[in-house]
Amino acid sequence: MTLHVNKVGLRVLGIAESFRRNLPRSRLSGVVMRGDLRIDGVATTSITVGGDDATDGILRLFRRLDRLDINALLLNGDVISWFNIVDPQLLWEELGLPVISLSYEESPTGLEGYIREYFPDPDEKLMRYRRLGPREIVRLRTGYEVYLRTIGASADEARALLNRFTLDGRVPEPLRVARLIARSILLGVD
Repeated sequence: MTLHVNKVGLRVLGIAESFRRNLPRSRLSGVVMRGDLRIDGVATTSITVGGDDATDGILRLFRRLDRLDINALLLNGDVISWFNIVDPQLLWEELGLPVISLSYEESPTGLEGYIREYFPDPDEKLMRYRRLGPREIVRLRTGYEVYLRTIGASADEARALLNRFTLDGRVPEPLRVARLIARSILLGVD
């Protein structure tokens, strides 16, 4: 499948989360955004802080939107909500859409040490984390670098998509807005 980033009707689903370690659930939000940067849909759900249900939460968001016109998933990380690890391969297989996952900082030692430290039975999380594979550094037209993993799209296609949806800085608009929504909902929870 080729990701047609110049397509007039291009739509991505940007997914981000907000959490607090002292709360059992985090907020996950998804924003459907068109290539002209208009918001075209929003959905939210919750996942477990430190759990193993991030992929299920993303699938739930996607199905809740009930959209056939989304061209790609854009994730604000593969390891979210305090080590709740997304399975991008499963998302690709289930939805048939390219999955582009971003992170913004170098992590020379990775997260394996933290997973071992924080979880008494870390084997399953470690396996999920290792399956993610390496990240690739990509420079955006804004001059900023991001770290990405892609499934179903090449790094060049991902860079073109990110450039189309990033106004300034390093965070694409669908992810920026999704994060704002998730944070707003989380802050409203008592």
